[in-house]
Amino acid sequence: MPNRLETYRVKAHNTAKQSENKMHDDTVARRFGFSGGLVPGVDVFAYMMHVPVARWGREFLARGLVEARFIKPVYDGETADVDATEHNDVLTIEAFSRGELCATGAASLPATVPAFSLNDYVEVPAAAERKPVSPATFETGKWLGTEPRRWIGQAAADYLADIRETDPIFAREGLGHPGLIQRVMNRVLVDNTVLGPWIHVGSRMQLLSAARAGDEIIARAKVTANYEKKGHRFVELDALVVSNGTTPLAHCQHIAIYQPREQAAA
Repeated sequence: MPNRLETYRVKAHNTAKQSENKMHDDTVARRFGFSGGLVPGVDVFAYMMHVPVARWGREFLARGLVEARFIKPVYDGETADVDATEHNDVLTIEAFSRGELCATGAASLPATVPAFSLNDYVEVPAAAERKPVSPATFETGKWLGTEPRRWIGQAAADYLADIRETDPIFAREGLGHPGLIQRVMNRVLVDNTVLGPWIHVGSRMQLLSAARAGDEIIARAKVTANYEKKGHRFVELDALVVSNGTTPLAHCQHIAIYQPREQAAA
């Protein structure tokens, strides 16, 4: 019988108001028909991940499977309610704001961690010189890399504060939040081209090892699809996110609109 979990409520925070992606800027986002700058999808995903982490703890951080699809925006300062129902060991997750369904997802705890080899994912550097985005930037089959990133000390604490995460497991055990992996996945796009306003659509992430605060993290990403749909230009990525050059942290599939139709038509 399905078991409904306690709603997780968070006051959303737009962490990207000053970012290169002007879809998070109030003025620009309104030109695209939104009410204001969008809270980053990776941060909404982080809100949603609070529930499986609370349910399964460190085990989830080491081998959990989680996915999310973003439907409507969440705005800065608004309340986001994350509801979850467990049935047959799977959490069905929904995020609501303004009484609207904004994101859907699911999480589970596989019995074993799938094997992913570093040798199957080519490590390349981020672009030495970022050029304006075009369909050729994300040619299907192309390998893309990211600049190494790490969150340690105050940076790690600031990130948890930004996503309003209060679960003590991260500070107590010196662990990195899996939302950081999603931020690195966004950098696959940002580190390799100059984008206009763009939108993260959805992600699937199989965690392979618990990240440690201070790990140096990169993505080894392959473009698996690049297409036009309803005037938008989409890119799909398949990546292994690696810490310290040796440890696979997560296998990720990431979908983004890299040129919204208004931008693509310009």
